[in-house]
Amino acid sequence: MARGLNVIIFLFIGINSGSAITKGSTITVAQDGSGNFQSIQKAFDAVPDNGENVTVILVKPGVYKERLVLKPSKRNVKLIGEDPHRTILTYDNFANKLNPETGKNYSTTGSSSFFVEADDFAAENITFANSSGPVGQAVAVNVTANRVAFKNCRFLGFQDTLYTKGPQDDPSKESIQYYENCYIEGTVDFIFGAATAVFVECELHSKGDGYITAASTPQGKPYGYVFIECKLTAEQSGVSVALGRPWRPFAKVVYINCDMGKHIRPEGWDNWGKEENEKTVFYAEYNSKGAGAHRNKRATWARNINRKESKQYRKQQVLGNWRPFQ
Repeated sequence: MARGLNVIIFLFIGINSGSAITKGSTITVAQDGSGNFQSIQKAFDAVPDNGENVTVILVKPGVYKERLVLKPSKRNVKLIGEDPHRTILTYDNFANKLNPETGKNYSTTGSSSFFVEADDFAAENITFANSSGPVGQAVAVNVTANRVAFKNCRFLGFQDTLYTKGPQDDPSKESIQYYENCYIEGTVDFIFGAATAVFVECELHSKGDGYITAASTPQGKPYGYVFIECKLTAEQSGVSVALGRPWRPFAKVVYINCDMGKHIRPEGWDNWGKEENEKTVFYAEYNSKGAGAHRNKRATWARNINRKESKQYRKQQVLGNWRPFQ
């Protein structure tokens, strides 16, 4: 499989705002003017095109209200905050909001606060949010690139919070994503898309009734979403949530050793109103725990896999040769 982030020694080379950014640079973003830039988008724009070395962008604490786009040519970027509760990247578009430039609504994709289009991107210790509230589809992060990783990050929103869009429009392309020790919240379909994505020790927090996942895994892909040792929580008692429903008929979602709260419906899964989806999806669990782990009440078309079968869903198996954060 394609290589991951290069391993280099990062050097800070005092760059004044407006001067050239060189290979392997460290850029600092600070709202008080003490860094190289006050805007994260300006820091993104300063990254060398098609660089082979990693550009590190250090983000000082603050609330950065920007609609962000990391273009495909801005590869090998590592975005690092000091504290995810104090370093917040947010915007407030939503699907039914009018785009003044086009005269049309933004749509689900257009509502995204942050578009990750460049391969080999990683982020640590940052909150990504869509602050528009419960107004329908409103994406915090939209990832179409390959080898994209997040660690100790928070994803805040309601419907469609995290769009692991991936190769939905071109199944020949690859989009492998990794999330470690992250907090992801929402209501309906708050993790959705076509990418292959591994979630390790993450908290999936339901803010109301709905569905955690809406995978659109392309036909023939070996993996969709794999959740490993995650914790499924709810905002309040009485919330009713399904583990997933298929946005596309070949959706794949597997939960391994996850702790599920009582808000998880006994049947676990939803067919999105189409019985034919039950024949094509792959929905499975292994060793689910907690009040929501109703092993004997799950939908008959979902699977409880055994220990041997679960080994093929180890993160090393899914990620191949890519080793993020190592």
